[in-house]
Amino acid sequence: MAQIQSKGANGTAPGGQRTDEGGFKLKFCTVCASNNNRSMESHLRLAAANYPVISFGTGSLVRLPGPSITQPNVYQFNKTSYDSMYKELDAKDHRLYTANGILNMLGRNRDVKWGPERWQDWRVGVPRLEHAKDQGSQGVEGGVVDVVITCEERCWDAVVDDLFNRGSPLNRPVHVINVDIKDNHEEALVGGRGILDLADSLNKAAAEERNLSPTAFDSGHTASRANFDERVPEIIGEWQERWPSLPAVWTLAWF
Repeated sequence: MAQIQSKGANGTAPGGQRTDEGGFKLKFCTVCASNNNRSMESHLRLAAANYPVISFGTGSLVRLPGPSITQPNVYQFNKTSYDSMYKELDAKDHRLYTANGILNMLGRNRDVKWGPERWQDWRVGVPRLEHAKDQGSQGVEGGVVDVVITCEERCWDAVVDDLFNRGSPLNRPVHVINVDIKDNHEEALVGGRGILDLADSLNKAAAEERNLSPTAFDSGHTASRANFDERVPEIIGEWQERWPSLPAVWTLAWF
């Protein structure tokens, strides 16, 4: 298990949307605790750059700031929409939840997908056809990804442990990378840019390796992606030099 300690601009248009030049795309998954702030900012940036992407949270419940630290707003994963959260908190205290950025965050989220999903409930390899309206859904309909990017080390731990406990039924390699991002709106924006830069670097290398044997690479099997897998630590190391404020941890795991 390698640990690698990680700024760069990306050529996105105003608003983050990028022209789709076609070609090979790695499939990504972003993860934070509640699937609301950091993972959703990264989900949106990757989708705007035309990457196939899904996102999850690893907490037992969705927790959003409330009127005090002891009074969070708590919701259930997979059962509560971003729109319903927005409307509830807007009715509770429009001024408070506007001032702390929660309404703006939920307004963004409801334009990306229906509601927060829990990683541990994700059935890997099962078609996600009910998510066709999610941003970034095209390409991840089959329910598998190539790279999982978490936004906090405890989330990385939860993902790695869960993958181990699943027993690798698909025998399909997946890179699990943690990009440590503080859970506030400003840091989420910075982290989202960093994650997009990392995705671009990984995708460039993957496309180079895939050109040697597209059919084998697309099968997703360990042997067919060995050269790419071996390049990932070096890619992360180079990325870390550009983004020293975003410490990174990496491991190769299996679905």
